[in-house]
Amino acid sequence: MNPFQKNESKETLFSPVSIEDVPPRPPSPPKKPSPKICGSNYPLSIAFIVVNEFCERFSYYGMKAVLILYFLYFLHWNEDTSTSIYHAFSSLCYFTPILGAAIADSWLGKFKTIIYLSLVYVLGHVIKSLGALPILGGQVVHTVLSLVGLSLIALGTGGIKPCVAAFGGDQFEEKHAEERTRYFSVFYLSINAGSLISTFITPMLRGDVQCFGEDCYALAFGVPGLLMVIALVVFAMGSKIYNKPPPEGNIVAQVFKCIWFAISNRFKNRSGDIPKRQHWLDWAAEKYPKQLIMDVKALTRILFLYIPLPMFWALLDQQGSRWTLQAIRMNGNLGFFVLQPDQMQVLNPLLVLIFIPLFDFVIYRLVSKCGINFSSLRKMAVGMILACLAFAVAAAVEIKINEMTPAQPGPQEVFLQVLNLADDEVKVTVVGNENDSLLIESIKSFQKTPQYSKLHLKTKSQNFHFHLKYHNLSLYTEHTVQEKNWYSLVIREDGNSISSMMVKDTESKTTNGMTTVRFVNTLHKGVNISLSKDTSLNVGEDYGVSAYRTVQRGEYLAVHCRTEDKNFSLNLGLLDFGAAYLFVITNNTNQGLQAWKTEDIPANKMSIAWQLPQYALVTAGEVMFSVTGLEFSYSQAPSSMKSVLQAAWLLTIAVGNIIVLVVAQFSGLVQWAEFILFSCLLLVICLIFSIMGYYYVPVKTEDMQGPGDKQIPHIQGNMINLETKKTKL
Repeated sequence: MNPFQKNESKETLFSPVSIEDVPPRPPSPPKKPSPKICGSNYPLSIAFIVVNEFCERFSYYGMKAVLILYFLYFLHWNEDTSTSIYHAFSSLCYFTPILGAAIADSWLGKFKTIIYLSLVYVLGHVIKSLGALPILGGQVVHTVLSLVGLSLIALGTGGIKPCVAAFGGDQFEEKHAEERTRYFSVFYLSINAGSLISTFITPMLRGDVQCFGEDCYALAFGVPGLLMVIALVVFAMGSKIYNKPPPEGNIVAQVFKCIWFAISNRFKNRSGDIPKRQHWLDWAAEKYPKQLIMDVKALTRILFLYIPLPMFWALLDQQGSRWTLQAIRMNGNLGFFVLQPDQMQVLNPLLVLIFIPLFDFVIYRLVSKCGINFSSLRKMAVGMILACLAFAVAAAVEIKINEMTPAQPGPQEVFLQVLNLADDEVKVTVVGNENDSLLIESIKSFQKTPQYSKLHLKTKSQNFHFHLKYHNLSLYTEHTVQEKNWYSLVIREDGNSISSMMVKDTESKTTNGMTTVRFVNTLHKGVNISLSKDTSLNVGEDYGVSAYRTVQRGEYLAVHCRTEDKNFSLNLGLLDFGAAYLFVITNNTNQGLQAWKTEDIPANKMSIAWQLPQYALVTAGEVMFSVTGLEFSYSQAPSSMKSVLQAAWLLTIAVGNIIVLVVAQFSGLVQWAEFILFSCLLLVICLIFSIMGYYYVPVKTEDMQGPGDKQIPHIQGNMINLETKKTKL
């Protein structure tokens, strides 16, 4: 038949083709028998693969759990840059599976690809851990090592991602399909178990262990690296009993070549004299078999539905970035347990393990009994709506946190508090440049709760005159202040009189949720204070003021202190999340040496438990969207296109992370407004997806039968019709 002859017959997308149209495939080598587990039909080799997957997922998610805080507090990047690099790394992890699949299918095979790229993976962990050592070079060295390490990790984890699960499936004989299905369930469980445990443990390694006087990021990265070494060793141990199919050709490349040839061939034959064809992919018929073209047509229908999907992943993957940054400004004390900000991510894998059986065996069945047709596409749309609600809740939490955060002084403003360390009340009058009284206040000795007062300046820098009245004495003093700062005026005894000094306070809460402390020493001898094993400071004599030091949240009931001739301990009490404290060391005649405690900046008041609703909503959305989406896609695609479909699914995740990167860098919005923006964008995308799904006609399993099966009936009414149409490019 002339390939350019006009064909008026309507050919269905999955219409059968004759055996002659499909070139015979080379026979696959028979699978060698593998030892079985305890006499069952499960190959012993899958035990090595499942353990490998558990360790690899522990390695990946454990490292990623502390990554955003590492960027923020070790590399000292700002929040937007940290978020952008975090999502750039995540995106790269989902682009590289295409490379891994191409290497495995076209060159090395799955086994060698996993081995070689796992070595790259381990090397990335080693370099990343070295980059987290404070003693190894400066900021530039740390940054370069970190970026190189992350690039290698992305290549390793992404490269083996499409190979490991499929390699496990290769271990089963075709007659053991039921056991293979159960294997994939165990495989998925190992992924979530590795994620769950590592996301809980590595933040503890970071925060509870001190390295060189600060959070131990090197250990938090090193332990996941060790787990990746174990994963590689365990996988290699099973080498002799694995079934190792040879490379069978890269179907992803074939699909791209088929599409490209169809487009280029149509462009070359765009003359009006050449008969049109029913579908634009029919222009590949001169080079590619009919069955491949039919399968690619089926694939394009599903890929069309994939277009809106990246926006969902843009929201879901912010659990490790923006939501973690939100958690550091909340109080992690749950009463029975103190939760680190980066440990909140453990809720996602935990809730996934709870929600999957809950939805499958309870919710979906109840909906079905109510007579509601809860199709796969409807489940995905509801999943998007739940993610929208999750970010709306996150925005509400962010607004509440901002309300509880102390206000910051604006232009030509300062905040001033007066600390009276004299033995009696002092009346303080603050006078401006034009003799106007800005503040008149009587301050009791060692008042319990000093308060900041806002003072307005005439210029960016201004001298304030202070009139201090103590007993029958009056003292006039002058201090200079700069706008947008916090100050403490410290009044102290000076023989029979008093004197004052102006101390600049910390400007805001710590961005990492930790506690800051400083000391004023009223003793006549310097004091060395040991706040922890690796954190100590010296305070000069006669009202010396120390610098601020950052410490972990906790009870400090017996802090060791030392002067040149005496050792003693101070009870500092609870140092809570996000607070800034000033301690005045005094020698009380009756009670001995003690520390008078004031709270310059209040602790984080909003409990981290308020993040639970947003995590529950987004995880429920993930279960309805992700699990259902993969199930739907696989049910609608021909068997030959399932690997291509997996690559496309991973690409939507990569694109979603790029969306977050762009918004973080260029939106310029405050955080709650950015959450609302993402929520609204996904809501619009959900509407578009729902319209696309409304016009989509699902393909039944019998419609995708191979050669020799019955022809399916003609179907109309969908957005991309099942029949091939005469399409103009």
